[in-house]
Amino acid sequence: MNFKIIVLILRVFQAAFAVVVLGLSAFVSNWYNTDTKTASPAQINFLIFAPLWSLLSIACLEVVPKFLPRLSNPYAALGLEATNVLFWFAGSVGLGVFMNGLLFCRGAVCSAAQADVAFSAFLIFQWAATAIILALDVLKMGFRKPRAAASAGPMMKEPLP
Repeated sequence: MNFKIIVLILRVFQAAFAVVVLGLSAFVSNWYNTDTKTASPAQINFLIFAPLWSLLSIACLEVVPKFLPRLSNPYAALGLEATNVLFWFAGSVGLGVFMNGLLFCRGAVCSAAQADVAFSAFLIFQWAATAIILALDVLKMGFRKPRAAASAGPMMKEPLP
């Protein structure tokens, strides 16, 4: 089974769902900031941050190994994957608890916030899947020093040990 294709498909879904969560969270935040006298809740604001972090993470995880392989480190990538899992877990649970504590919930804003919880829950599992795939790949490599893909490029006469 080719895990690179699976990870690429998951990255597309991660990016698409992150954009959806960003739009839903921005809609709810805008409603709070324009139609109420209170600021938008921290849970909504966090779910504006998490998609932006995810989109930057996807860019780093996919672009750096291909174009800047010397800067690529599998342990840093694994940390970035784990950070995204934690952020999405915290954001989804936080907004879910906030929504559960509301006395009433109706209208388009409430539906958007509920969809926000659902999409962010999907993102937990997507990021967890890519983190597990990367962790298995790192464990196969062991604890030896990671080699950059370009280190053994055409300019080198002998392969690295």
